Amino acid sequence: MGTNCSQNEKADEMGTNCSQNEKADETGTKPLQILPTSEGQVRPMTKLEPQQQQEVWRQAVEQAGGVPPARIVKDVVQRIMERTKVPNTYQLGEVCQILVKDNPELRGKGGNWCIIARSYGFRTGRSAHDAQRYIFNNLNSKCNGIEKWVIELDIEKCFDRINHSAIMNELIAPFGLKLGIFRCLKAGVNPEFPEQGTPQGGVVSPLLANIALNGIESIHRSRANGQITEPSVRYADDMVIILKPKDNAIEILERISEFLRKRGMQVSQKKTKITAATDGFDFLGWHFKVQKNGKFKSTPSVDNFKALRKKVKHIVNNSNYGSMVKAEKLALIVRGWRNYHKFCKMDGSKHSLWFLNHRTYTVFNKESKHTRQSSEKLVKKAFPSVPNSENKHVMVQGIKSPYDGDTAYWSERNSKLYDGEISKALKKQNHKCASCGLKFIDEERVHLHHIDGNHANCQKNNLEAIHESCHDYKHMSKSAS
Repeated sequence: MGTNCSQNEKADEMGTNCSQNEKADETGTKPLQILPTSEGQVRPMTKLEPQQQQEVWRQAVEQAGGVPPARIVKDVVQRIMERTKVPNTYQLGEVCQILVKDNPELRGKGGNWCIIARSYGFRTGRSAHDAQRYIFNNLNSKCNGIEKWVIELDIEKCFDRINHSAIMNELIAPFGLKLGIFRCLKAGVNPEFPEQGTPQGGVVSPLLANIALNGIESIHRSRANGQITEPSVRYADDMVIILKPKDNAIEILERISEFLRKRGMQVSQKKTKITAATDGFDFLGWHFKVQKNGKFKSTPSVDNFKALRKKVKHIVNNSNYGSMVKAEKLALIVRGWRNYHKFCKMDGSKHSLWFLNHRTYTVFNKESKHTRQSSEKLVKKAFPSVPNSENKHVMVQGIKSPYDGDTAYWSERNSKLYDGEISKALKKQNHKCASCGLKFIDEERVHLHHIDGNHANCQKNNLEAIHESCHDYKHMSKSAS
């Protein structure tokens, strides 16, 4: 059972001392041949990578002289983490906040996923309206959209089937961030599939979907006017591919299926459709259609309108609320719905919400404390109007990102979110804060400041646009003096 000197000397040369060899000989088995007997022995090691887990188990077995208790495994794990200096500066919440903001350090091997031009879902500075505008640019009458076809791509159980290895292989990031993502993946979604899936609805899941699907937009390419284009648009796991009459849809779907197969996913045969642009298709809550005269039309989808009507009816018919509370709750829903669809064709009684408006008026007017005039005033408050401009959204340029350093572009673009006097003041100030002189590029709100302190004086020369924090500082200075 013992070892001779020459074997001990070789073991010493490899970095293992004689006492360790004697312990291994006393047990009669190698440490890695002894298997865990309880969950408590395994759980502490899930924080480490496979190579480190083997080292932890070997040391724990040698220290215990056999099957180690959970306490010894925890102590060894702690020593390994301190020795390897695993960064713990990125806690789970911080990882989620950093990653969702298109951190430039996150790069896929096919390129930086966060600057893919036609990926618009869950990315700072981009929105569903950009995807809507991209479809308009490819299906309007100038592009001969009446002859085009569309693949409505649906990925079967996308978030449940994403392969963990595929994500980690594609990701190039600082070790701390990569470790945070690895822990998010291993948090567990489906016990039957421990090596795949991400928590659907989790804050980090859209990021993981973007990493896994990075490059799928470039599978289909088309030539137009001597230039190669990639007519496809993706919003997280929802995707639309625009085809010309000569394109082979079956071949494109086969290439997409092969792309997804490597990542543990597959195309849904039931929900994936090949549709003529003249028949119309739904995407992101809109219904897109090329009319017989060749003109492009975008309206709220049937399902989207039904969901709105259900919410409105639930509030209007709820006897627990008074009319004032109902009006306030309805205003939030209706304003959000109209803002989302403000670049659609919203004419007609259906999309102008005439019937819902009339039903709400009838319910409000039944209350004895209301007259016809007061009911009409409440209904106007419950259904606020929003300016509508069909297909007028200005799409974000190419691969632009708020983190590319182009402060002038993003300051001017963010300023378009405001209207009225704030918009005029921003243009006059060249989109700079009148107080600190910096551009409006972050998520801080823009406030309108009255220079003379008189809020009744709204003359142009008395108004200036400043940051919210600058506005607070100005009023703090006045109160202190």
